Amino acid sequence: MRHLLLALPFALLPLAGVHAADEHDHDHEHGSLGAHEHGVGRLNAALDGLTLELELDSPAMNLVGFEHVAATDADKAKVAATRARLEQPLALFSLPKAAGCVVENQELESPLFGDTPEADDEHHHDHSEIHARYQFTCATPGALKTLDLANIFNSFPATRKIQVQLIGPSGQQGVEVTAKAASLKF
Repeated sequence: MRHLLLALPFALLPLAGVHAADEHDHDHEHGSLGAHEHGVGRLNAALDGLTLELELDSPAMNLVGFEHVAATDADKAKVAATRARLEQPLALFSLPKAAGCVVENQELESPLFGDTPEADDEHHHDHSEIHARYQFTCATPGALKTLDLANIFNSFPATRKIQVQLIGPSGQQGVEVTAKAASLKF
């Protein structure tokens, strides 16, 4: 699987510095994806020819409502429901039917899903994150005029904003999306 997004500099959004009042202490943070901030997710989107790649990173708190490994049946049910929703990316990202996108590849990773992080995994710190990567082949990529994230906000109401890096036919843009303005143009 070619990762179009790996060449994307993640430092384009200097927004991570505005959370001094965050609940967590970030002194020990490392890795290139910026700060773990509750209510804030990150999405990288790249459209190259017929291939659309979407990479969503979010604190588990935004999606599941907690960050510990599920112990109770209620918690396990929430994790299972979240995972099931993330496994339906065509619905979650409201990709237009006219674009004819099919999922070629998808990977979901989180300590909450029972994935054990590798010892050398740079994303490993005290906060549980959920990483979702999707690769689609779109028969008519010209129909992908917008990317609508409203379903993410509806499905996961604890998500207040999503920082998006978008690479498409018209170049690269960094946008911050909220539930009130959940749509982006390619």
